[in-house]
Formats: sequence, C-alpha cells, structure tokens
Amino acid sequence: MSPVASDPLYLCLDQGGHASRALVFDGRGALQVSALREVDVREPRPGWVEQDPEELVASLQAVITKAVASLGTRADQISSAGLATQRSSMVCWDRYTGEALSPVISWQDRRAHEWLDQFSSQTQAVHQRTGLMLSAHYGVSKMRWCLDHLPAVTTARRVGRLAMGPLASFLLFRLLEEKPLLADPANAARTLLWNLHSLDWDPWLLEIFGISAQALPRSVPTRHVFGTLRANEYRIPLTIATGDQSAALYALGEPLRETVYVNMGTGAFIQRAFQQLPDTSGLLSSVVYRDADRTLYVLEGTVNGAGAALRWAEQEWGLKDVEAQLPAWLAHDGDIPLFLNGVAGLGAPFWAADFPSHVIGDGEPWQKVVAVAESIIFLLQENFEIMRKIPPQPGRLLVSGGLSRLDGLCQRLSDLSGLPVYRPTEQEATVRGTAYLLARFPANWPEEKPGDSFAPKPNPGLMRRYKDWRVEMNRALTKPQSLKR
Repeated sequence: MSPVASDPLYLCLDQGGHASRALVFDGRGALQVSALREVDVREPRPGWVEQDPEELVASLQAVITKAVASLGTRADQISSAGLATQRSSMVCWDRYTGEALSPVISWQDRRAHEWLDQFSSQTQAVHQRTGLMLSAHYGVSKMRWCLDHLPAVTTARRVGRLAMGPLASFLLFRLLEEKPLLADPANAARTLLWNLHSLDWDPWLLEIFGISAQALPRSVPTRHVFGTLRANEYRIPLTIATGDQSAALYALGEPLRETVYVNMGTGAFIQRAFQQLPDTSGLLSSVVYRDADRTLYVLEGTVNGAGAALRWAEQEWGLKDVEAQLPAWLAHDGDIPLFLNGVAGLGAPFWAADFPSHVIGDGEPWQKVVAVAESIIFLLQENFEIMRKIPPQPGRLLVSGGLSRLDGLCQRLSDLSGLPVYRPTEQEATVRGTAYLLARFPANWPEEKPGDSFAPKPNPGLMRRYKDWRVEMNRALTKPQSLKR
C-alpha cells in the first residue's frame, strides 16, 4: 500500500551513549528521514563515565531541526513525537531555569559502588521492591554522590531549587515548552527508588538512601501528554517517553513471549516479555510500557561490556577500527583465548562492580579481540540459561543493535543457545519501537524486507571455550578482589 499524503508521521528521538538521532517514520513503520549527531563520552577517572548535559541537549535540538527540515512541506504531517534515552544515566538541574548542576553520569559509571556496600544487608528487600540488584549502575548512588560532592547541587537542595533524576526527565524539561518535571516508568525504574508494584517512588527506599521526594520528577505512564516540542516552525506533542532497551522490544510490533530479544550496542541486553511480573534470582524485572489500559513487564539480563568492551580492547592493545576488522577475525576459528569481561562492571547474573577484566591464554591481538567478542556471547548465554527455564520454551532469539551486524556473533549466539537467531534488516530497534508506540500498536507493522536467519550448527570449539570460560569465571569470582552480590 502506498503512503497517502495526509498520513500521520512520527518523530522519534533517541539519545544514546555515542550519538543523538532523530528519525521520522510513517504509520506502517517505513523510515522517511533521519539525522544523527555524535556526542562525546568522558572518562575522567577509572570507573567514571560522564557526558556533557548541554552537549546532549544541543545535539538533540540539532537533529530535530535537520530531520524536520528534510521533510519539507510534509513536516506538518508529524502528529506526535517520542523520546527514548539511556536508562540509569542521571543528572541534576535547577528546577526553575533548567541549568545543569552536574554532568550526566552515565549508566556505565560506578564511582559510588563503595557507598552502596553499606546497604548490602538490604539487597533482597531492594530487589523485591525495585526488581533490580543493588548496583552502582543505577541512579541512586549517582544522585547521592552529587549531593555529597557537588556544591551547586548542595546549594540548590538547600534553597529548594534542586531537580534530579533520569536523563530522560532532564531532556524533557529542556526540550519541551512546558518545562515538565516528569519521569516515565522505564527510566524511573532504573533509579533504585521506584517501586515496581506501586509504580511510583518508594518512601522506604527514599528514606534509607537519603533522597528527598521533592527533588524527583513526578512519576507518569509511558504514554502521557509530556508537553510540546518546538521543531522549526512546528509545535509537536510529545506523547511517549521510555528507555532505549524498552523501546527496542517493540521494533517488530507487540513483543512475543516465545521470542527472546537481544540488543547489542554499548552494552548488551537480553529480555523476555511477560504480562505478569516475573522474578528470577540474578536477573532484573522491569516495566517496559504502561498506559491506562496495559502494563508490560520484562525479565532482563545485562552485559555492561559489549561495544564498550571492544573500545576497551582498542585502547588496551593499541588497535584501530576493531569493529570494522571483526568480521574477518570472527571468520577464523583457531586457538582463541578466553576473556573475563568486567568492562564497565560485571552485570547479570553475577553482579560484581569491580571485576577485573583479563585474558586467559596467549594469542595475537586479533585473537584477543575475538575472545572479547565471544565473552559478550558467553555472558548473554549465562542469562539465557536462566530465562529458558520459564515456560513457554523460547523458540528463537531476535537480535538488534550495532553489534548484531556481525554475522560471526549472530552465528555463535545461535550455536551456543541451540536456537535460531533472527536479525531484522532494520537494525534501529529503539527508534522503530518508539514509532510503533507512537502509532498506538498498529496491527500492520511489516518489515520492508525480510532479515537474516542463523540456524544453530555444531561448534565444538566454541562449546569447549564456553565450558572453560565458565570454570575460569567461577574461579575468578571467588577471589577476594571481586565484589560478589
């Protein structure tokens, strides 16, 4: 069916770890225009990962302007806009002027993990309320660090001007005419302050962590009248705000229980959707979407070091353009060493904030990089082994994100899991999922053309390395320098 000149269009904003993007889709999921601007990431100290809040705002304003201009006269067909952001990243700002009072402290940042140690006896209670583990990747320890170390934040709190919370809330305040102080479920849930059952800030968690409810944005559903986005001469209602991984689940339409969703970017995330709240030890439970009629939950595992681990390898071994060379390197199946991947902290299901990354075995630099790539698959498999125990039995894995373009990774994931892996042609899962939500769950959401399928094959070398990797990982986790959950 050909598009109609009056058909609505949807403006989808994606603020990611290394770029801000604006893409416009029609009501059948076809991409119309796109704009991208890269953004910087700072690592001022080991374990610290920051971004400039003003740069992120300016980058979004720039891509909005470019995308809308690219539509020409069709821009007046944009019916609504949506925003998806990095979850767990947080910022402090002036609740009246919008001035940033802290850097954006990235989800990868774990500067305050030692502060969290004092709450280790509350791990289970925190998990029951939030669905999360007690980890410095989530917002509360970052907020507490700002309160304890940044004079501008301390002053703003004293005079009643402080706002603090998810990056998404800050961007909504700065981008929308109404200057709202609002937080959607997917991003609010990543603070360790949001109750998965009441769907709001939790008074007990606020008290034990020393965070004032007055400084936090108001909790609202995923679909909400957030405010008005000015885009060139147009004023567009923004009606969806969510997290990047949450939006990615909807890239091909309504998530299916028999499908396991894997998104591989800076980090890698593996998710299964449920209508009822799941709870499995070592994994995370989250709300990915909520409106007046429905709430969708997921069980999720996180691999913090995916693309971030490959960038770590470039710096560690003096390499360049690793991702460009990986397809050829992954095609060789020789003597590959093992890599214990604690880049940006060891996530699910192990949860060790200061796990030391290191190679076991010898090899040329390219072989070590393959070991890093395989460690991503091994960590995903550890999470998948837990997920597959929950009925119904999963029938396939669906992959998305920048690293899913690597055939060698997709094939290894299929070989190790024993399930077919499907890779859609359209890799931009976050923005396409945002468009699906904006379009209100259209029944017809076809792919423009079929993607690629990877069937499991016998791979004894990979299986042997995975078995050895598990032994080495368990051994390393028992050493004193590893922080166990």
